[in-house]
Amino acid sequence: MSDDLAARFRELWDEIAPVGRDADSGGYLRYALTAPEIELRGWFRAQAELRAMSVTEDGNGNLLAHWGDPEGEDAVLTGSHFDSVPHGGAYDGPLGIVSAFLAVDELRAAGVTPDRPLVLAAFVEEEGARFGVPCLGSRLLTGALPPERAAGLRDAAGVSFAEALGDRPAGARPELLGRIGAFVELHVEQGRALVDTDAPVAVASAIWPHGRWRFDVHGEGNHAGTTRMADRRDPMLTYAFTVLAANKEARLRGAHATVGRVSVEPNATNAIPSRVTGWLDARAADPQTLADLVEAVRGKLAERARRDGTAVTVTEESATPLVAFDGGLAERLAALLDAPVLPTGAGHDAGVLAGHLPTAMLFVRNPTGVSHSPAEAATDADCAAGVRALARVLKELTCR
Repeated sequence: MSDDLAARFRELWDEIAPVGRDADSGGYLRYALTAPEIELRGWFRAQAELRAMSVTEDGNGNLLAHWGDPEGEDAVLTGSHFDSVPHGGAYDGPLGIVSAFLAVDELRAAGVTPDRPLVLAAFVEEEGARFGVPCLGSRLLTGALPPERAAGLRDAAGVSFAEALGDRPAGARPELLGRIGAFVELHVEQGRALVDTDAPVAVASAIWPHGRWRFDVHGEGNHAGTTRMADRRDPMLTYAFTVLAANKEARLRGAHATVGRVSVEPNATNAIPSRVTGWLDARAADPQTLADLVEAVRGKLAERARRDGTAVTVTEESATPLVAFDGGLAERLAALLDAPVLPTGAGHDAGVLAGHLPTAMLFVRNPTGVSHSPAEAATDADCAAGVRALARVLKELTCR
């Protein structure tokens, strides 16, 4: 393995670092199938061409670069996503794609020729920041989401996923999944466990069950200056109480609850809202705790709505069960890398694919512990360690 890997990582990383970066926040606006993400998809194709790797699309917006026969059986898949949350960090997603290309370089430099096809993936709309459903591309690929529903999803400007994709999504691809024998996703750590253990790389054990719920609160719009407090049916009060209730109920259960998005109508300073919509992101270590948390929040929301004279509806927009990665594979890779094994509360395409094929995840140390923020970070040395770890894993899986 080359001693200049950290420098080569930085050189490749600098090619994509400016794309979609917001000058004010320093974060990224790389929404799925918008100009910045499309530019990165072009970069993906160019990097594959430099390595004489053919590129195909699966009809759902997912890009696949092939080392070996694109129709070959028992392939090993690796990669991640380009899209970001609003003003997100640089490493969440793209690190797994850049590392995959560099891992191919490392294997070739070492004279390795895989016995199984190796496929690099760039999944579409993993964050769900544009169309509202996380891991959209992998959910379509595996059949977890009907293509009719995906086609009708719309972004804030009213553009549908089908329109952005240029055609109706193809939906489940059992013949493609049937040709994949394993998936490994490298990802920046979204926490500080590796800082505490002083290790640059870890292997994932499981993903907490999690989901997103939208709650619509309807009240009565009115004048802020002329409507007596006793006469108000203010949905903002119901919304505010629900945010506090979700925080309390999550803390009581050792779970996580976040309301990070809100829409207000008519959104005027001098008007009582007529409608407030909020989105709850809830996560817990086990399914029952998650169910209890969401039910408790529903109950608190309904109780407060009765007091405020408002009406509420709660809609489940997405739900992901507990994902325990292939235990034998995780143990095998942890032993191979002499790396710690960690759980995660974040969702990933690996979590979707884990229900269909042996799947593992590698985490690269994040010294800040911050993710979905410009403060997200990783050193070039740790990223190089991640590339080396991924290369070892891919060699282990593709060379019989």
